[in-house]
Amino acid sequence: MKQIKAYIHRHRAADLLHRLGAGGFDRISVFDVKGLLTALNRREQQYSVEFGEPIVNELQIEMFCADGDVPRAVELFRLYGRTGQTDAGWIYVLPVEAAHRISEDPGAV
Repeated sequence: MKQIKAYIHRHRAADLLHRLGAGGFDRISVFDVKGLLTALNRREQQYSVEFGEPIVNELQIEMFCADGDVPRAVELFRLYGRTGQTDAGWIYVLPVEAAHRISEDPGAV
């Protein structure tokens, strides 16, 4: 099993999430994050007093899938997360050692 984390511009999220769902991916979480992607326009960029530099409000999309599904998932992220810029975001693939369902019955899988 693999974990995929992607950082994308927020205006690409709806289309990407719909495509991932249509592709059968369902273990997906979305987080608001602040990052250093290249802003698409001035409205997208804010100056952070805390960090002392311009930041962009991005989304982190995190999902889990079988090893064999990674190429298809990464392709969906690349196709539907792109903005037309060179630095439209990043996709990371990490190994997952184990996954356990939270259940009332510890013996249930």
